[in-house]
Amino acid sequence: MLVEEFRGFLGGERGLASETLRCYGNHARAFLTWLPQPVDVALAELPAGLVTGYVVEYCRGRNTESAKAMVTALRSLLRFLHVTGRVPGSLVGAVPAVANWRLAGLPRTLSAAQVEALIGGCDTGSVVGARDRAVLVMLARLGLRTAEVAALQLEDVDWRSGQILIRGKGNRIERLPLPQAVGEALAQYLTGTRRVGASRSAFLTVRGRPPRPLTAMAVRQIVARACARAGLPRLGAHRLRHTLASDLLRAGNSLPQIGQVLRHRSQLSTAIYAKVDTARLRDVARPWPRRG
Repeated sequence: MLVEEFRGFLGGERGLASETLRCYGNHARAFLTWLPQPVDVALAELPAGLVTGYVVEYCRGRNTESAKAMVTALRSLLRFLHVTGRVPGSLVGAVPAVANWRLAGLPRTLSAAQVEALIGGCDTGSVVGARDRAVLVMLARLGLRTAEVAALQLEDVDWRSGQILIRGKGNRIERLPLPQAVGEALAQYLTGTRRVGASRSAFLTVRGRPPRPLTAMAVRQIVARACARAGLPRLGAHRLRHTLASDLLRAGNSLPQIGQVLRHRSQLSTAIYAKVDTARLRDVARPWPRRG
């Protein structure tokens, strides 16, 4: 009940996307379950040290991205608990930051052959295969996030003008040109194998009735299954986004242009791709000083 109230608060006050609400809700449930019972008593007496201890215990053995997601959700939960009077004071400061140096690493990408193997492994003669191929083509050719693919509606594709509407992070709505490869994959799925239902979502489940819209988690699972078919280790869907950005850079596009395609709010988010263009970096690198 408390988790649902928290999700409702986030949805109403901050307008977060459904996938974000699901993620925050899961982290909130895990923290509340971890607390001593009964929960209302534990919250009323919640010490800062217990919060810090939970973070340390959770982060042990997990990667940076998982730890950062939990920390963000926990801080949001603690603000909600304080605002609603369930904890006596603000405990946000008790949540330690996750050590992470921005731009420290290189974006990991796939080769053109690996991308084609992911896409080409789908059986387009089946309902699942045609749907999955359309999903993978959108991820690879438009650099979409999983939640953006899941949020696509039938009316978001303007076939006449050759544009596609993207429902992005923070409720941002933007239009992108519709590449031919994406249009063909979508048309094959939508006109050939997509199940008929009342939902206006473009991508629907195959099992169960009535068919339901795919979730961002389901899109990630599509990528995982494609990796298995292609003989690749399990990769995140974001790897395709990194690959597109790196390919655009190597083709001569500028960082601001790539930021527009990926719909980054900040140029800092795009700056990491400057490090993969070794040819240009070689031109600006200063010679190493010689001794003597």
